[in-house]
Amino acid sequence: MPADAGPSPALPALGIGMDSCVIPLRHGGLSLVQTTDFFYPLVEDPYMMGRIACANVLSDLYAMGITECDNMLMLLSVSQSMSEEEREKITPLMIKGFRDAAEEGGTAVTGGQTVVNPWIIIGGVATVVCQPNEFIMPDSAVVGDVLVLTKPLGTQVAVNAHQWLDNPERWNKVKMVVSREEVELAYQEAMFNMATLNRTAAGLMHTFNAHAATDITGFGILGHSQNLARQQRNEVSFVIHNLPIIAKMAAISKASGRFGLLQGTSAETSGGLLICLPREQAARFCSEIKSSKYGEGHQAWIVGIVEKGNRTARIIDKPRVIEVLPRGTTATALAPDNSNASSESSS
Repeated sequence: MPADAGPSPALPALGIGMDSCVIPLRHGGLSLVQTTDFFYPLVEDPYMMGRIACANVLSDLYAMGITECDNMLMLLSVSQSMSEEEREKITPLMIKGFRDAAEEGGTAVTGGQTVVNPWIIIGGVATVVCQPNEFIMPDSAVVGDVLVLTKPLGTQVAVNAHQWLDNPERWNKVKMVVSREEVELAYQEAMFNMATLNRTAAGLMHTFNAHAATDITGFGILGHSQNLARQQRNEVSFVIHNLPIIAKMAAISKASGRFGLLQGTSAETSGGLLICLPREQAARFCSEIKSSKYGEGHQAWIVGIVEKGNRTARIIDKPRVIEVLPRGTTATALAPDNSNASSESSS
């Protein structure tokens, strides 16, 4: 949306519809960038749940290429159905996880709101004041750009499959395509990925001249790709050819008849960044993010292209599935079970 209808040059602004709002301030060429998000528990470990919630909030800033956050607030709802003992054990762990992830992101939690509610809820608000060169507006993709994804898909499938281990009716539908051990490994991998900050990818967006980006969360890779495509100034469309998926999750999605993982509609939590990069930069971005200097666990795959079009996004009929192996496993331990897949270690 235009920041100013008047003749004077205006700072860019962004309102409802993308990952963060960008509001030009009254003072000195600065912009306020802010985002909020919250959700319900999806993993059993309250500390990891706190980390995931914080990573998910910060990810909306990282999708703008912003690497610094000035302030965070925490939103916390404690369930009224929890006993006093459960509250005293679980709540501090969730708070610690959230605060530790904020500290890893170079920021701090300075306030928020805690309520009692029927459900446990955790989330927050992330705020930063930026100069124009600190963020990348998500609207400048050009024909010939390459789409890069920085985390594998399949988190919702992994979390649900892990819950099904204790639900015979659900488990019986998928046990022919996956073992209990494979589900446990996928769940641990999903939890690790969801708790990983997208901060490194955000910094590399500047290094490699990214043209636009979004993070992949509740609408799945297709929904967020379509949303990003609609924001583009040029007449372009996104075409996705490759789907990096946590190993065996595609098979579970097919066997269960749920999720729509191969169709790109399966929800993700604290997913990776989908970045539009110049063609000549994409491979270098993918190589650089895996460098040990950024720590363990960062990954990236080329998943598609930007072509001339009418601001839409689609996945081809038979996308190539890249089976992303959980850390510490080998290709022989988790062999792909369809001819349109390839294996790749996430270590």
